[in-house]
Amino acid sequence: MFYTVEYDEKKDKFVKKPLGGIPHLAVINVTGVPDTGKSLLAEQFAVYQASRDYPVLFVTVESPANFLYAALKQRAQVLGLDFGKVEENVIVVDASQDAELRENMSSLLDTIAYAIRKKNTKNVVIDSVTGLYEHREVLARQIVRQLFNFLKKWKQTAILVSQKRSSQSSETAEAAGGLAVAHIVDGTIVMDKEVIASKWMANLYGKKIGEVIRTIRIDGCRLAPHDTRTYVFDIKDTGLIEIKGPLSEMAGGD
Repeated sequence: MFYTVEYDEKKDKFVKKPLGGIPHLAVINVTGVPDTGKSLLAEQFAVYQASRDYPVLFVTVESPANFLYAALKQRAQVLGLDFGKVEENVIVVDASQDAELRENMSSLLDTIAYAIRKKNTKNVVIDSVTGLYEHREVLARQIVRQLFNFLKKWKQTAILVSQKRSSQSSETAEAAGGLAVAHIVDGTIVMDKEVIASKWMANLYGKKIGEVIRTIRIDGCRLAPHDTRTYVFDIKDTGLIEIKGPLSEMAGGD
């Protein structure tokens, strides 16, 4: 969905070349309503990067470290990756059970900086950044700005998972804390889901009434060109995310 544009001398024109991931050194916000696959996407990213010898720092704010460990192990097995290498290249900061790390940014950033130096990490995942300003959303912009500047200073490619309130529109980049995350970071990926509730929708998407259609789209990125279309994806029984294709092409059946 992200790509570069390069000049092809043989064709005498500019052509698109897929990046095959998110832009290098980008800080990307992944947002969506509950159960849209945000954490799965973040974990899949972490496991894949770690397996390629790009160390990952995973800051878990929601799920305790032992549950995260089990999830990463399962992702590695499903992807056919060597979990030994993944385990070697992932360092976890568990803020889920440490109020000091969640509520004191100086303490959290010092801990992250220590971990980055120790492991020489290239990637950072925070799941979720919303947990750092829970019940104090007025501080969201300040907290996200501090994180963004810190990650840029340490030259990290990062994914910040953010959560939506139930009252917020599911298809926008807005999350808890307003647009604090989306306005500051380099780009936003919005994940969504919709229950097939009518025969018309069932015929349009080639699914049965009661099934769920899941979508993903890039809501802007300042670092790289990107496909602005909405894509359909599935979450397999194994927890693997698989992007099927553009929604416009999927409509009408598989």
